[in-house]
Amino acid sequence: MNRLQRALDALVERVDTPAPIVLVDVMQGNIDRMQGFADQRTLEVRPHVKTHKCVEIARRQIEAGAVGITAGNVGEAEVFAGAGFGDIFIAYPVWPSGTKGARIRRLAESVRLRVGVDNVVAIEALADAMGDEPDRLQIVVEVDCGARRSGAPPEAAGDLALAARKRGLVPVGVFTYPGHGSSGPDARERAARDQDAALTTAVRSLDGVGITAEVVSAGSTPTVEFSTSSVITEIRPGEYVFGDLNNARLGACTDDQIALFVAATVVSDWASEQVILDAGTKALSREGSTERGYGRVAGTTAVLSKLNEYHGFLALPAGEFRPRVGTVVPVVPNHVCPVVVNFEELIVTDSAGTSLQRWPVDARGFLN
Repeated sequence: MNRLQRALDALVERVDTPAPIVLVDVMQGNIDRMQGFADQRTLEVRPHVKTHKCVEIARRQIEAGAVGITAGNVGEAEVFAGAGFGDIFIAYPVWPSGTKGARIRRLAESVRLRVGVDNVVAIEALADAMGDEPDRLQIVVEVDCGARRSGAPPEAAGDLALAARKRGLVPVGVFTYPGHGSSGPDARERAARDQDAALTTAVRSLDGVGITAEVVSAGSTPTVEFSTSSVITEIRPGEYVFGDLNNARLGACTDDQIALFVAATVVSDWASEQVILDAGTKALSREGSTERGYGRVAGTTAVLSKLNEYHGFLALPAGEFRPRVGTVVPVVPNHVCPVVVNFEELIVTDSAGTSLQRWPVDARGFLN
């Protein structure tokens, strides 16, 4: 029997479905393994909390040796600052509109706060938001390394850092996101090489205007294995803490390193080619495709071929198992991050299902 199914069977009478189940021993192994990887290469770990949004998990990452955390927005940063985390990087091109300017200023007064920028207009707005204390806010210039998302050209990093310094902000380095490393197993190493080239150019650009890049920050779980260039000082993986099908397909984790699954119950069985689960888009999100499916039952090749809001259509390969109505199965999601935000709490156990805890998803709903 699959290990995820064994853990689930031990909990089945105590858990209502759909529910996110975390195997804490597997998760802790992932945390320790990533920290060991970084320590051996003299890299700092600044995990991205957008994956789990959970204070207890972030505390475990800090206890393992992480230097601080990465957040995706001001709201996430506020939640973790309120829980006592004192070193936070918002790795996103923050625009201080509405109340965000005052919120960023308050955060910078209580923690060491870094924010990402990739344009002069945002730099000016952030400096204005900081009032007469711009030097409380550290700036990290984002550069694009091929993902074609946010990020300035690497050769423009120096000019942006200099613009920040002229307004009294404190430029401390550069960062990038090699998102194109998720396109397939062969793309991981290529994207890491692109990341290295972009960061190296950006560091030279800062040197050219007399600014030292103390922070050279690399990102993404799929590419972290190859993010070992001498120019890089820190890594920002997020998904590594749980793993998921996407990372397993890419070779960034093994099936045994997947620490989160969604418990779902078979609720209907009228078609020969499928059964219906009680986990739809409101539990699993729409991450997937008709080719890959929208999640897989652990230990089988059966994938969810279609999702409605509350219905998961589990296609049944010929000759494989056919779970009966009332059976609870472990569904491994394609992408773990949008699954976690669908739930108010994580059901935490171990691989034997001998314990049961409930950890709140503390930053759920904090989107700005």
